[in-house]
Amino acid sequence: MHLGLGPSVAAAALLALVLPIAQGQGIFTCTDARGRKLTADRPIAECIDREQKEITPSGTVVRKIGPSLTAQERAAEEDRARRALEERHRLAEEKKRDRALLTRYPERDTHDRERAAALATADDVIVTAHRRLADLDGQRKKLQQELEFYKGDLAKAPPAMRRQVEEVEQQMQVQQRFIASQEDEKKRIATRYDEELVRLKGLWAQQGVPTAPTARK
Repeated sequence: MHLGLGPSVAAAALLALVLPIAQGQGIFTCTDARGRKLTADRPIAECIDREQKEITPSGTVVRKIGPSLTAQERAAEEDRARRALEERHRLAEEKKRDRALLTRYPERDTHDRERAAALATADDVIVTAHRRLADLDGQRKKLQQELEFYKGDLAKAPPAMRRQVEEVEQQMQVQQRFIASQEDEKKRIATRYDEELVRLKGLWAQQGVPTAPTARK
């Protein structure tokens, strides 16, 4: 019978965990780092870094005990498990999004119509903003004409007129920024529908749905 010599803290921890279920169940055997074949009636400390087998007196393998992992190996194993879980969650979410896309857009025409409507709405907002900007420009020109009385020197104009000029200029800047933001929004809308269409073409093809737009008569 083999007796362990001075087990490490890690080995002692393994023995403490396995011993209660190991005693009286069989013979443990392994080959240590020096090539010695060892046997014992409990998990062998010298083989904590390698596989051990529990066998019956007749030599039948009851079970195998894997090597005890170091802290670094456990961290790596946990990281692999975490990444695998994240990948499963990502795939599940992707399938969920695909089902939602197919429910919302069962064919190409539905997607094309919604895209056109979204872009048309953005265009309407931009047109309205341009009209407001044109009105403000008209107000500014009128104020500039009135300033001719003061030789174009805003500092000589009455406080009320100066405030009007400043307010019109500020509102024009606001409208210009708003129009620029809406142009960016149109680009975002187009990009979103382009990306959706790429994904949907693959999903439609899997279901035998035509991916080309229907010809308009």
